[in-house]
Formats: sequence, structure tokens, C-alpha cells
Amino acid sequence: MSLYGPAKVVVAPATRLMWPLRVEGAHHVPQEGPVILAANHLALIDPLFIGVACPRPVRFIAKQELFDESTMVKKTVSRVLRALGPVAVDRRPGQSAQEAMDNSLSLLEGGEVFGIFPEGTRSPDGRLYKGQTGPAWLALTTGAPVVPLALTGTERILPPGRKIPSFSQVGVRFGAPVDLSPWKGQAHKARPRREATDAIMSAIADLSGQEQVLRFAASVKAELERKQQE
Repeated sequence: MSLYGPAKVVVAPATRLMWPLRVEGAHHVPQEGPVILAANHLALIDPLFIGVACPRPVRFIAKQELFDESTMVKKTVSRVLRALGPVAVDRRPGQSAQEAMDNSLSLLEGGEVFGIFPEGTRSPDGRLYKGQTGPAWLALTTGAPVVPLALTGTERILPPGRKIPSFSQVGVRFGAPVDLSPWKGQAHKARPRREATDAIMSAIADLSGQEQVLRFAASVKAELERKQQE
């Protein structure tokens, strides 16, 4: 984390030069203490723009695919994220979702900003899918505020089949913390976790303008893959 500041001094201007970045509502991120940034997920490169736009260092629990270096562009993104130092690669094969949440819990207990994509995976078609309840569990367990965040334009940078990234404008919009007080003290109950999660997803949808889908993105992706194999 000690290299985050110096790295951001270099990375942020370069990122803004390549992708004109419109940031709104960054003042909603508390200046200190634990914070959960709950964002929609359109592209592998999303964490880069969140890190550049957020006024505080952001930590992520990231899948290993974020560090795929099979192409020059992916290798560059991977190296930039590693230089920033905020990404914790803890999604090991065989690791349970609860283990990932426990690791996330330790970040929040340390007073850090934790970035998470409640959909669990990238949207297969640009719509906003049903959220996993992990972020709500974290918020209700720790009392950390949940700041909703909407990304726009990142899906156009390197869509499937494209080898050279486009340099279109990217938007990062932060919203006011989601009011989860109706479910305070109920992190251990499934229904309050689901209701709190739905409130978080609605806040993201309000910021992004995306159509909401009441299904999990992972299941939709699995169906699409099966159809392609038939």
C-alpha cells in the first residue's frame, strides 16, 4: 500500500489521457474509516477506473483472471494494477465465498476502502443483474457505509474480439451511502441480507440507468455458454 500514492501520480494522468474520465459525486466517499464501494461490473478493467476516480486507496478481492497477461493490453492493465498495490488476489480455486468475505472483513476492520462488484461477475449484456448478498453481510456486520458506484463506457474499451482498445469516454459516478438502517443487526438473517442487497442494487441502477434483471449474471452466462456449445 505504501506505493499507492506515487503509483497513482503516474497512473491517474495516463489513464485520464487515454480515456477521458468523468467523475461525479466523489465527495460521497467518507474521508476516513471503513467504506464499501459497491459497483456495477462491465469489464475487467473496471477496478482501474475506480482506483483512479476514488479519492482514497481502494482494495479489491479479485479473481485471478484480472491478472491475465495473454495479450499486451491485458499485460499492461495487470502490471498497472499490481503497481497501484490495492488488489488482493484471494479468489483461489477451492476457496469458499465465506473465506473471501472473511478476508474482506479484515480489510474493513482495518479502516480501508473495499471495492466489490455485487453481481459477482461481468454483465453479459450491459444490464444490471441480481446482487450477491456478500456486500450486505459485510455492511451489516461492520457498520461500514455502502457507497454505490456506477461505471459507464468501460465495456466499449476492449470488447470480445477487439485487440486494440478504444479510447472512448468513461464515467464513474458515486452516490450517497445507501440507508441500510432498516436491517441493522440482522446480518445473520437471510431475508434482511437479501432486502439490503436489493436496496444496494437499486441505488446502483439509479446511478447507472441500467435495466435490472432479477437473475444472477453467472447463471445467465452459463446458459449462453451451453447454447454456444450445442
